[in-house]
Amino acid sequence: MDIDEKKLEQIVRSVVEKVVFPSYSDLDSQGVGCSSPQTGKSIDKIECALISSKDIERLKNINSPTICNAIETFKVRDETDGYATSELKCMIPESKPMVGFAITVSVDSTTPASLEQRKFYEKYNEILDLIKNSSRPIVVVFKDVGPQRHKCCITGDMLGSAFSSIGATGVVTDGCMRDLTGVKENAKDFQVFATGLVVSHGLPNIYEIGGTVNICGLTIKPDDLLHGDESGLVKIPMDFIRISQLIDRCDKIVQQEKEYFDFMKSDKYNFEDMKKFLIRNSNIENK
Repeated sequence: MDIDEKKLEQIVRSVVEKVVFPSYSDLDSQGVGCSSPQTGKSIDKIECALISSKDIERLKNINSPTICNAIETFKVRDETDGYATSELKCMIPESKPMVGFAITVSVDSTTPASLEQRKFYEKYNEILDLIKNSSRPIVVVFKDVGPQRHKCCITGDMLGSAFSSIGATGVVTDGCMRDLTGVKENAKDFQVFATGLVVSHGLPNIYEIGGTVNICGLTIKPDDLLHGDESGLVKIPMDFIRISQLIDRCDKIVQQEKEYFDFMKSDKYNFEDMKKFLIRNSNIENK
């Protein structure tokens, strides 16, 4: 018997909302989705967000600063946590926001060694299989563990086009990349976050697939949901916030910001009302 996947997803969502989170619709105005209102405290291991392909597409149309602003209103982590430092650069800022689930990989391309010691390609095929077999958009996170991080290069146009062709949405690395023009030309809708450009790939090695890594101040575990654009990279705390509720909060923020900018451009602008708009926008969770 054929299964209607969309219908099945609706049933699962309904069951989870009514059975697992029966009081969700009765949350207070701050709307802490699936967690208690204590920073960093999750009520259980059930994935808070049953994320659909529609959710992913909606997230791609929201900029990363708005995602950050919305996450702040749920008060599930410290506002200084959950995003990378300015050292991590969005290499294709003209692209739409990158959204995907992390595959973490520890790499090194700057340790001198004989070709016989290079284990890159056998592990590389394992990464390809993980991407290909995933039903979700994937972001491959390369953590450099070698001696010269700013000389490390794992990502270029060939790897980017291969990843893109099987469903990956991007690469994140605290090392470097090369062939930026080639990536733009050959990897459709693919994004790279790196610390810069370097001309050679060195001697790439993959040491470990999986595990927790730190990329420019952002701790990333396998399956973490990442969102990034020209402003930077943020991790969405799925254990604590429903994705549908996060998106709704983003829509509310966008609408209030639009009202603010329309007011600033209008002949109704005055200093006192401008201050009121700013205060209201900074306290959107209380609206």
